[in-house]
Amino acid sequence: MQWQTDKSVFVEVAGVRLEGRCIGPSPSQADTIILLHEGLGSVELWRDFPEKLAAQSGLGVFVFARQGYGASDAVVLPRPLTYMSEEADRVLPALLEKIGFRSGYLLGHSDGASIAAIYAGAAQDTRLKAVILMAPHFFAEPESIAAIEQARIGFDQGDLRARLAKYHKDVDGAFNGWCDAWLDPAFMNWNIEAFIKIIDVPVMMVQGLDDQYGTLKQVDALKSNLSSRLQRALHVELLEACGHSPHLEQPERTLSSICRFIAINSEL
Repeated sequence: MQWQTDKSVFVEVAGVRLEGRCIGPSPSQADTIILLHEGLGSVELWRDFPEKLAAQSGLGVFVFARQGYGASDAVVLPRPLTYMSEEADRVLPALLEKIGFRSGYLLGHSDGASIAAIYAGAAQDTRLKAVILMAPHFFAEPESIAAIEQARIGFDQGDLRARLAKYHKDVDGAFNGWCDAWLDPAFMNWNIEAFIKIIDVPVMMVQGLDDQYGTLKQVDALKSNLSSRLQRALHVELLEACGHSPHLEQPERTLSSICRFIAINSEL
């Protein structure tokens, strides 16, 4: 794929067209930050965060919509309950090759943060300098399920479907693929803490103290499962008056703390 700064692109991975956007310098010119969106996210739903991140860090940013989201190809439902592991194992490595990734960072939000954590542990990719996890899930919590049940009501009976339809060409596939997986009773057994244990690059976690989709038990899981070497280097940013989307609810503090973390780890 040819890097086209500030242009929308489509990348074909395993026969699937994924919507993407290139921002800032190409991978041949600077490190690249890969953004992985949340369970209902898309390229556009990052708002202006990617542009601000590229400007403040001086690095390239690649943001893309996973299959089933945004303008990417639709996904066949139901999603397997292992969908985040499949994204990390099958899709992300191929995508990195397609865009010419040479070195840099994974920055994930919610489901995207879980995918980033799985990849960082399982792939042992020496091109990675660090990972940044915003509101990650390492296991399912009752609080997460309760919030998703409310989202289901909002989608079926409220205006959530209409609001999301602005950003997803297959809004039903996007919502149901995420919601039905999380609300499957078997999903309470989902747990990716084993991948944390084998992460070998510095980690930053950003967590809103008012996050309705997860509690501080997620922070505790990260702290307790990282190797002792990485525990000493771990940076956790806890944000007051902030829910599930730190980059939208506390953008300036989130950006500045992420850029400081990147600067510290830029020479690794």
